[in-house]
Amino acid sequence: MGHVDACYMPRDSHTTGDILVHEMAYGENDELWVVNTRFSCLCTLDNINSFLPRWKPSFITGYSPNDRCHLNGLGMVDGKPKYVTALGETNTPTGWRDNKKDGEILIDIPSGEVIAHNLSMPHSPRWHNGQLWVLESGKGTLSVVDLKTDKHEAVATVPGFTRGLDFWGPLAFIGLSQARETAVFSGIPITEQNIARNSGIWIINIEIGQLVAFVRLEDALQEIFAVQILQGIVCPDLVIDEPEIIHSSYELPNHAMKYAETVNPAV
Repeated sequence: MGHVDACYMPRDSHTTGDILVHEMAYGENDELWVVNTRFSCLCTLDNINSFLPRWKPSFITGYSPNDRCHLNGLGMVDGKPKYVTALGETNTPTGWRDNKKDGEILIDIPSGEVIAHNLSMPHSPRWHNGQLWVLESGKGTLSVVDLKTDKHEAVATVPGFTRGLDFWGPLAFIGLSQARETAVFSGIPITEQNIARNSGIWIINIEIGQLVAFVRLEDALQEIFAVQILQGIVCPDLVIDEPEIIHSSYELPNHAMKYAETVNPAV
């Protein structure tokens, strides 16, 4: 693999069934929170059930696998779920599709209140530097939300369908996709504009609202869903489909590593 300073590989798996997982985030005690889009809820996992429903919007009357509001983005604050985005305030199967241009919402989880309306396909709500940020994928924008007035203001516009957001100081790292030409993405501002759409990572200085750098991805890679800053890591590696490496690699707790010994492979 060469010289790397971090390596990520599979160590556990869980079968949920097709629940249209969108954003996920680890919370307190390493508990994994999952946006269960098909069942219109937030859930966690255990060793018995496919998933554990933990929260649903107040306008969703029950759990059923028919994607009633297209819950998608999850924002954590102090290790707890705090904000979610949805593509409609609807309680009928795929009802969100009827007003996807600007009928979307942002919800405060503890209170259950809708704190921002009339968003255009929102995604990736994030709390950073004392402010609530959200991507409006339908417009290709990064916006900041005023929690007192229910208003949101675009800080920057980028040339792509925005999904995936993380921050490093004054820099916002935004994932861009080329927005598929399908019925789901029709009728929204970014697909109606006659401009080229990009796939990649765009970096915005949020203090001045200007682009400072970008990485454009071409050829087969046309969509990005999530962006995560790996603090202090310069050259990471990802091992997914290399059985020989996975079968001969081991993760042990620190107390066990104190007694680790070099073993010569058998000839």
